[in-house]
Amino acid sequence: MNRLSGKTAIVTGGAVGIGRACVTRMAEEGCQVAIFDMLQGEGETLAADLTARGLAAAFWRVDVTDETAMKAAIDEAAQHFGGLQVMVNNAGISGSPKPTDQVTEEEWDRVQAVNVKGVMFGTKHAIPHLRAAGRGSIINLSSIAGLIGVGNLAAYHASKGAVRLMTKNDAVTYAPEQIRVNSIHPGYIWTPMVENHLRATSPDLEAAKAAAGSVHPIGHMGEPDDIAWAVVWLASEEAKFVTGAEIAIDGGYTAR
Repeated sequence: MNRLSGKTAIVTGGAVGIGRACVTRMAEEGCQVAIFDMLQGEGETLAADLTARGLAAAFWRVDVTDETAMKAAIDEAAQHFGGLQVMVNNAGISGSPKPTDQVTEEEWDRVQAVNVKGVMFGTKHAIPHLRAAGRGSIINLSSIAGLIGVGNLAAYHASKGAVRLMTKNDAVTYAPEQIRVNSIHPGYIWTPMVENHLRATSPDLEAAKAAAGSVHPIGHMGEPDDIAWAVVWLASEEAKFVTGAEIAIDGGYTAR
């Protein structure tokens, strides 16, 4: 229950889905957690629920595409909790399910702004605090779409591929300072983002959900906790020798 005792973490996109699971499991393991999200109602409710359980959590409404706002929120969270040791760059959007020849510049730029610039801003402004702490862990949420081609979703694939190699570059850059940087690559996880994507691509949600689950050798989609427990591990000292890794949590999707 105390795998993250003494640590403070920020989780972007922390109000729902994978982010919410990460916030919850990290707090339960003794971490002080700052929830960053645009969904104010959901974020405030989650923070209140965790606080009522005697856990340490607080919410900041912040847009990850706004560098000034990100820096201010990261600095405030570190001051509020007395430091920062873990940055979880989870916020992301799938964008329009279109191939390259059909995606608009505006659609492309929006996905890159959230999924790539958001990770860069989170990393950039967390680093001074991790450096002050003497060590730290940055965990970037990429996707199986950052490892292989799934088809369509051109902007999303490009963004998640960028996150994968940003992670490796930063792992090499900051390793001498004992700041570890790793990426997680989920398969289909049943979250609001995946549900919205399936609704946009199929008139029959249940059929689409079954079909998406069936492409994983394990036979079904994953759950947010499947990702959250990996985040807990990477944030902990159990993973002190792990940096630059890309961890596929995908029910065997990329094993073929």
